[in-house]
Amino acid sequence: MATSQFISVRETAQLLAITEKKVMDLIEERGLQAYRIADKFLRLKRTEVLNLRNAGNVTKETFQIAYSALERIRDFFYYNNFYMLSTLLILVLLYVIFYT
Repeated sequence: MATSQFISVRETAQLLAITEKKVMDLIEERGLQAYRIADKFLRLKRTEVLNLRNAGNVTKETFQIAYSALERIRDFFYYNNFYMLSTLLILVLLYVIFYT
């Protein structure tokens, strides 16, 4: 698998172990050169990002967001409610078709 010469902001954040906002701040401060591709996509040169990482000029951000079991359950139902309701509706319709 060939690696690309240009990488996204998310990939840059992962390489530097910082947030995407911090990457955008570095671009605005001219710490990193960013390139627009088709006036839509913001990309950075992989070599420049690796040079910045190896120079040690960027402090890594170590933070952990607490994510409880209740929040995970709440998110599950929030993002999957359409599918659960659709399945329930289909089961009700199948019951009506075959048993009435």
